[in-house]
Amino acid sequence: MRDGRLLVFRHVDYSWEEVGIQVPAGSIKPGETPEQAALREAGEETGLTGLKLLGKLGEMEYDPSPYLYELHHRHVFHLAVTEDTPERWFSSEDDHGDEPIRFECFWIPLAAAHVLQAGQGALVWRLPEVMAGHR
Repeated sequence: MRDGRLLVFRHVDYSWEEVGIQVPAGSIKPGETPEQAALREAGEETGLTGLKLLGKLGEMEYDPSPYLYELHHRHVFHLAVTEDTPERWFSSEDDHGDEPIRFECFWIPLAAAHVLQAGQGALVWRLPEVMAGHR
């Protein structure tokens, strides 16, 4: 997050209708803490190295059916980008098979977090910037 905006991405090789707009996220590898996984996944998906973990927003359960029939336990973190970025850029992640996964990264206003797919915007209200605006 920066200047009241969220860093989001879309999968370049899939339609908006199929995968929507997402925030960086992923799985915890063996031996990793949720915090380490959050920083690693955000770096892999955005190509950024200047990321800083500011705090944990909470945990939640998510049911991804009908795509997967399992329950995901999510740890949600507040990260800051500490390096300059353009408004939009392309990135890719290479550790998921033969073909890299391609992303278009961009910034959206925090007030637009409701557009995030799969319930990813559910804990946005816990961000300090949002909390400060409601005091």
